[in-house]
Amino acid sequence: MSEGILQINELNGWYKKGSNVLSGLSLELQKNEIVGLIGLNGAGKTTLIKILSGLLDSYNADIISFDKKPVTFRDGKFKTMRYTVFSEDSSFGYFTFREYLSYVFSAYGKKLPDVTELVKGFHFEEYENKLLKDLSMGNRRKVNLITAFALKTPLLLLDEPVNGLDFQSTEFLYSLISGYKEYGTLLFSSHVLESITLTSDRVMVLENGNISHVFTGDEITAESVRKVLRLDNVI
Repeated sequence: MSEGILQINELNGWYKKGSNVLSGLSLELQKNEIVGLIGLNGAGKTTLIKILSGLLDSYNADIISFDKKPVTFRDGKFKTMRYTVFSEDSSFGYFTFREYLSYVFSAYGKKLPDVTELVKGFHFEEYENKLLKDLSMGNRRKVNLITAFALKTPLLLLDEPVNGLDFQSTEFLYSLISGYKEYGTLLFSSHVLESITLTSDRVMVLENGNISHVFTGDEITAESVRKVLRLDNVI
């Protein structure tokens, strides 16, 4: 029987008071599962991940619990349980990859691991000692993805992780996402239907600030998601 790790009931989130982006959203993530979040532009995917990551404090909810204990998204202990790869991130521009990696592991109180296989898998070898500000969007994304999959937090959040990646790195990322349930729970948003259907144990469809449909197992097909989103073409 599955065991819940994150429970949220009746979450509302906004940028401007009175204009909710998320309205009464409820979800539960199970331990050691991969959950894909898909929706059209403006559905609230990035807003949800920003709230879960503690970047947006304009929200309220009836229940927020992590591992069956009440939390807020900015609780110090909860912060060490999650790591987020954002769709856009220009922070730490004057760090190299190695400096950034050391900084993150120190902040999380963890021993720095050997990331050779992750670096090779993302074809990042020649960029390890370059400043982050000098990297392309795709290579900047690889910095955060390598860090994320090396860190192995109980909850990993990815916002549009495929953006900017080359074909080989995308295939490598799919294998990492699929295998993450060995370490914890992974929630990721994407507008790329393939990334969702190939890797997820569950797929949540976000529409108008709420979860409109949830697919599991054999229900997870491109056709079923397209039908819910009323699309004739590939997302």
